[in-house]
Amino acid sequence: MPWLLQRPLDPEADDHLHHFVGDLSERLDDPAQDRNDVVRQTLARQLYGRSFEALADDAPMAAFALDPRNARFEAEHYAATDPLRFARVKPLLWLWKCLDATPLGQSVASGVALRGMLAQRIFARAGRDLKIFQNVEVSVGYNIEAGDDVVIHRNVFIDDIGGVEIHDGASISDYANVYSHTHDLLDPADVTLRRTVIGRGVRVAYHATVLAGTVLSDDSMLGAMALATHDLEPHVVGLGVPAKPRVWKERAFDPRFAILTVDARNRPRAPDVRANPDFATSDAGAKATADGAARAEGESDPAGAAAPVEARGRS
Repeated sequence: MPWLLQRPLDPEADDHLHHFVGDLSERLDDPAQDRNDVVRQTLARQLYGRSFEALADDAPMAAFALDPRNARFEAEHYAATDPLRFARVKPLLWLWKCLDATPLGQSVASGVALRGMLAQRIFARAGRDLKIFQNVEVSVGYNIEAGDDVVIHRNVFIDDIGGVEIHDGASISDYANVYSHTHDLLDPADVTLRRTVIGRGVRVAYHATVLAGTVLSDDSMLGAMALATHDLEPHVVGLGVPAKPRVWKERAFDPRFAILTVDARNRPRAPDVRANPDFATSDAGAKATADGAARAEGESDPAGAAAPVEARGRS
C-alpha cells in the first residue's frame, strides 16, 4: 500500500479550480495586461469579494496593501538582485504570499495547483509534478532550478540569490532552510554568492539548514535539525551540527543509481561571486574566506567540536 493516497476533489469542484487557475495564468501571461493590476484585482476578489476599484473607494488602505507596487521585499534591497528580472516576478511572489494566507492557499488541492502555476513563471525551471506546500518563501525566485517530482514542504525558506538547484525527486521538509549567500564575519556588507546544489532523490529533513555553496549528492540525506557546512557524498546520511557522515545507504547493484546526476566528489564548481561591488576586488578578503571555510569544513577537535575559525571567515 502506498504511503500517499490520492484524495481528488469531486469533479465539479476540480473543474472550477482548473478554470480559475487557467484563467489566472492566461491573464498573467497576457502582455497587454500589467501583472500588478492582475494581482491586485485577484486579491481584491479573493479577500474582499469585490473589485479592486470598489475596494479602493470604501477602504483605500486595504486596497493600497494589495498592490504589489506598494510592497517591498527584502531582496529588493540586495545589491545583487537584478531589478529587471525581479520586477517581472515580484507581482507573482506577492500573489503567492498573499494567497497562502487564504483558504485557497491552505488547502492542499488548490494551494499546490496555484503555487505550481506561479513557480512555472517565477523559477528558472519548474519541473513536472512540482509540489510546493504553504508558507514557502524564496528570496528572488528566478535563481531556482527545480526538477521533476520535487517536493518542498511547509514553511521552507530558500535563499536563491546565489542560485539553488533542486534535482529530480528531492524533498525539502518542513521548516528547512537553504542558503546561497554568506557574509564576512568582520564586515557583513562583504557578501559572497555561492551556488547550492541538492541532488537527485536527496532528503533534507525537518528544521535542517543547508549553507551556501554546499553540494548534497544524489541519494544523500541531511538529518533533522542538522547543519550542512560541507558537501555530502552520494548515499550518505549527514547528522549533527555541523553535519557529518553517520550512515551509508546500501545501494550496491541498485540500477536507479548506476548513473549519478550530482556527485560532489567530481562535480565542477560554479565560481564564487563577490556580490558587493565595494569588495569585488579584495583578494585578501577572498583568501581569508577560503581559509576560514576550509577550517570550518575540515577540522574538528578530538571531542568532535568544530575548530576555531579565523576572524575573517564567513558566516
